[in-house]
Amino acid sequence: MTGWKKVGGNFDLCIGLLEYRSIATGLESTDGMLKTAAVDLLVSQPISPGKYVSLVHGEVEDVTSALERGAAIAGEDLVDRLQLPNAHPDVARAIDGASQVAEDQIEAIGMVETLSVAATIMCGDIAAKRSTVYLVRMGLGIGLGGKGFVTITGAEEDVLEATEAASAYAEEIGKRLRTVVIPRLHADLKPYL
Repeated sequence: MTGWKKVGGNFDLCIGLLEYRSIATGLESTDGMLKTAAVDLLVSQPISPGKYVSLVHGEVEDVTSALERGAAIAGEDLVDRLQLPNAHPDVARAIDGASQVAEDQIEAIGMVETLSVAATIMCGDIAAKRSTVYLVRMGLGIGLGGKGFVTITGAEEDVLEATEAASAYAEEIGKRLRTVVIPRLHADLKPYL
């Protein structure tokens, strides 16, 4: 479990996320977002170390308006943002901490570690859409010093392709910390994913 409240269901419309370096600013910005557009608030909470995250869902135009208002209120306290229409279905499950992958299905493992929650979610979406892989887990800020990570599994060549694509995105935006691909994860490690 990520430590987040259950966000539920799927993200068939558009999700938007703002990540702040101030808890107070996060609360104020989230209030402004909700007063600006007809979006559903899925997550609004502090994460480590003293950051705050707001995740909303709705029609693309509403999410765009909400994010613009929230970012304007946040100003320099904005760490990162994400707007993602038509997120891969595995993203919602991974945010909820509900992996669809059993231990005996784990093949090669790829992990992208990032410096923000928004970058982690986008990396998960990119990986899931790039190749035939499954999102095993997303770590999203809580207990991670505000960092994030996404873990994927599948056939080695698919994991390599998906991990490289996600890692390239995180590198391009300056949020990649580390990337690793393990062709055959030791069996004793599988329960800990």
